[in-house]
Amino acid sequence: MTSGGLTPEQTRRVMAIAMDLAREGSTAALVEFVEHGLPVDARDEAGNTLLMLAAYHGHADTVRALIALGADPDLRNARDQSPIAGALFKGADDVVGVLRRAGADLDSGTPTARAAAALFGRAHLLAD
Repeated sequence: MTSGGLTPEQTRRVMAIAMDLAREGSTAALVEFVEHGLPVDARDEAGNTLLMLAAYHGHADTVRALIALGADPDLRNARDQSPIAGALFKGADDVVGVLRRAGADLDSGTPTARAAAALFGRAHLLAD
């Protein structure tokens, strides 16, 4: 058993479910997981956080909820990609707005959010 009372296999299953909830934008269920002890900045094997997956899949409400719970909008995955660059790549303009209001760093990661915005014709989303 781990310190949280779960076996490693149970922990793996909980993480897989939580990551799927983030991908699906199942905000209420995901918030419940975090409120019951799942770290808000939990990562999958590729280094993606719950926030990264919600942002990449265009779920602005889920991104907003995770930020309200303390998620770091700047944590990058194992490929050095940031949530805001992922949202720009996917054309999730509403998610970009949520992340900007949360203070996401536009100059971190590879590519940076600024480079991604220019590349995908979304520079207007980052204009002040």
